[in-house]
Amino acid sequence: MSAAGRAEPLGPPGSFAKRLLVTGGAGFIASHVIVSLVQDYPNYMIINLDKLDYCASLKNLETISNKQNYKFIQGDICNSHFVKLLFETEKIDIVLHFAAQTHVDLSFVRAFEFTYVNVYGTHVLEFDESSPKQPTNPYASSKAAAECFVQSYWERYKFPAVITRSSNVYGPHQYPEKVIPKFISLLQHNRKCCIHGSGLQTRNFLYATDVVEAFLTVLKKGKPGEIYNIGTNFEMSVLQLAKELIQLIKETNSESEMENWVDYVNDRPTNDMRYPMKSEKIHGLGWRPKVPWKEGIKKTIDWYRENFHNWKNAEKALEPFPVQPPFV
Repeated sequence: MSAAGRAEPLGPPGSFAKRLLVTGGAGFIASHVIVSLVQDYPNYMIINLDKLDYCASLKNLETISNKQNYKFIQGDICNSHFVKLLFETEKIDIVLHFAAQTHVDLSFVRAFEFTYVNVYGTHVLEFDESSPKQPTNPYASSKAAAECFVQSYWERYKFPAVITRSSNVYGPHQYPEKVIPKFISLLQHNRKCCIHGSGLQTRNFLYATDVVEAFLTVLKKGKPGEIYNIGTNFEMSVLQLAKELIQLIKETNSESEMENWVDYVNDRPTNDMRYPMKSEKIHGLGWRPKVPWKEGIKKTIDWYRENFHNWKNAEKALEPFPVQPPFV
């Protein structure tokens, strides 16, 4: 077992009301969840398990790294012996499973790795919500398969698991390979936004703190065996997103000037036009998104202006990625 921060448990497991394991905790969404849990639940021990892949950064957690109810352990969820020892020594009560490979374009090139981490890694741990899954890329397929594993353990053993599915999340801490931080970082480095196809594909964007509140709501009020969509009605096209960011960062409203900051490339082999989802079930638990787009995107732009180099290889994320796998 490889541990960083504190090598030994902080007192006996019983000294905390609950002991939570958060996988992938140095990544984007999970780091926001950990910060909130550590600050708001001092009687909970929060254990962060992360193998520190290229898109992870412990700088995301600097504000709470010395807190008494936080521990970081470096390790791989796909190592079953390691995970078994971790559960035995740390006496885990609850697992929040975020560790995953998530880059859609990369999933076409490294499909086996995505399947291994997202499906096997979930197995080791062990629309509206009932709509049939129709994955259009290896990433989506691997996440759908992982859900099936979780659901099977609930059906067979009543293993108390809850599944969540969210709209596209944005905000500070996100590695700049995803569309919002990538466009922001490209423009801040005086480079063009790269648009797949027409750019008319629309996405729903949810600010990071809103999705954290959703996870905590499900943790407190969710029913085992249920699936909860975490969605937002805010929707815009990728092209409109690029133009808004150009207006904010380059301070121009001229259509011709904005076009100078856009570069159109061939589309992905499959690129879903929309990802709408119904979220009435989680609304029934009392959650709704709060952060308006203009507020959230301003905070995000400001954060990347100061923190782009939180990742050693951040510049690599700004390079064009091949749409087609190299073997096609």
